Amino acid sequence: MMSKRILKAGYIGLLASMLPVGVAMAAPSVGPSGMDFYEVPSIYAGSNGDLIWYRSATVDVGASVVSKAWNVMYRSTDSLGATNTVTGTVIVPNAAWTGPGERPTLSYAVGTHGLAQGCAPSLQLAGGTDYENRNIAAALAKGYAVLVTDNAGYTTGDSPTYLAGESQAHAALDIFTAASQIPNAGISANAPAVIWGYSQGGQTASWAGEVQKSYAPDLNLVAIAAGGTPADFPSTAAYLDGSAGASFLLGAVVGLAEQYPDDIPLDELASANGHAAIAVAKDQCVFESLFDFMNDSISEYTVGSKGLTELLAIPSVNDAVTAQNLGDGKPSVPVYQYHGQADEFIEIEQHAALKKRYCGKFAKVTFDIFPSEHIVTQFQAAPHVLEWFDERFAGTSVDNSCYSFSQAPKSNANPGGGDFVVSLNDWNLGATIHLATLDQDVILPEDSSLTADTNITQGTLMGSMSVPDFDTKLNILVNLDVNLSIEPVGPITGTAGLSRDGMLNIDGQADANVLINAAGFGWLKLPFNCTTTSPVAFPIAYEGPIGDLGAGYLEFNGTTEFSELQCGWMTSLFNSLVAGPGQQYQFTVTPPAPTRW
Repeated sequence: MMSKRILKAGYIGLLASMLPVGVAMAAPSVGPSGMDFYEVPSIYAGSNGDLIWYRSATVDVGASVVSKAWNVMYRSTDSLGATNTVTGTVIVPNAAWTGPGERPTLSYAVGTHGLAQGCAPSLQLAGGTDYENRNIAAALAKGYAVLVTDNAGYTTGDSPTYLAGESQAHAALDIFTAASQIPNAGISANAPAVIWGYSQGGQTASWAGEVQKSYAPDLNLVAIAAGGTPADFPSTAAYLDGSAGASFLLGAVVGLAEQYPDDIPLDELASANGHAAIAVAKDQCVFESLFDFMNDSISEYTVGSKGLTELLAIPSVNDAVTAQNLGDGKPSVPVYQYHGQADEFIEIEQHAALKKRYCGKFAKVTFDIFPSEHIVTQFQAAPHVLEWFDERFAGTSVDNSCYSFSQAPKSNANPGGGDFVVSLNDWNLGATIHLATLDQDVILPEDSSLTADTNITQGTLMGSMSVPDFDTKLNILVNLDVNLSIEPVGPITGTAGLSRDGMLNIDGQADANVLINAAGFGWLKLPFNCTTTSPVAFPIAYEGPIGDLGAGYLEFNGTTEFSELQCGWMTSLFNSLVAGPGQQYQFTVTPPAPTRW
């Protein structure tokens, strides 16, 4: 029996053969201003990726890395072979390309943004509110031209076909052609190209790798990177149902019903409560839905309270859902796969199984396991992804993980139901304390660490700090060799929250005693020990985008006061030089390094 993919390819070819000879798209024009840009004009023919119109755009990614940018509207194809229209953003960086050949182009496949039109990446990039800004800015800083498709459904009057994998792949592939047709943009259709995506974007990138040879054979695709990928849809759906990530399952039902209305008759399956939930979800962006539908079961929204197992037993529903599964095809280029072992939204095991399927087809796969959960891994992985892309552009041989004999990863995520908790387990703590009177920096040892549970649901922070004793010098009369101890007093406590627009807020405090031990001054070998008479309070306060959590930008800065010290015969001297207000500190918290599997 022929696969659906082969039958569909024949269907697309038949449609193309029926178009009148000589009928083509008009030359791309400058599109209208405002939201009129998202109104789709009539399209009768043309090729995949043909640019319909474009306009200059303002893009705010939180860093001065953009030279010029455009919004684009272009022709693409959905998962069933029908022509559709997609919008997106094309960005040329300030940075020159210093690698070999032409400036490469990167199609950045976004993760979940939400079903409302205002959630479209092109609109959020213009407003500086896109939660993936950190990754996009990092790619631009490398000198890549970055292309960001909105995916289908953000044009006026349409609904996103969220998680319809092949449609998303087509949109991510076709934007290369559209970008090359912008007059004077300097983007070559022949330039080396890569695709990078995480979560929904990981699905997009993986699908693009599987269909590129048949769908866009002329594209000079070099590599793809796909992280946090939902590769097995029934398995992922079961993982999300009734969990903190239940909103993603609701969005998937809405998006796939939009793409496959005959297979998923949503009007018949959804209860009154379900229709109300769908209406709410269609008017929300990702973090709004995340909180509103957290821990909901799909049975709460169906006629007869049908659960996921009953719904997937409906043949047409099962067909539409399993059609999104990855692994039937072989990626046409090397693949960098990565996943957080503590991912609470998309289970790592099913992504590891995709690696095995690709390896069984003799694909070239590199797979990295990150120690963190879903959101953290998205941003922690960025420098690793971009370094791997640089190696591909340079022609370096691929570290093929297919030949690894290490054990497949097992999830260590927090339980799926209940509170949404982001755990920081033994994260690296880089810390500097500036002693005011001595005008001297004391740098804590590299193996210092911080462990914490950030309970987003309850709004609480609870953690601990570990700083090994270390030797340093203090400029007290002479460069005095001392041994310092930072001894925590009780747990780190405070509040933590994630706003509905993706802003992280932390307000806590770490208390510690400071101990100074020395053998004496030079020839005066009279040992002494100093201890602060009350704990030093280190406020742990931060407010910024959620992307900072894993991107190395999670910094706590402030000023504190050292209480009087008890030092025996050295008490007066040390109190005059070390104790008192105005002691500055900077703590930088970063996740542990990944491991290769």
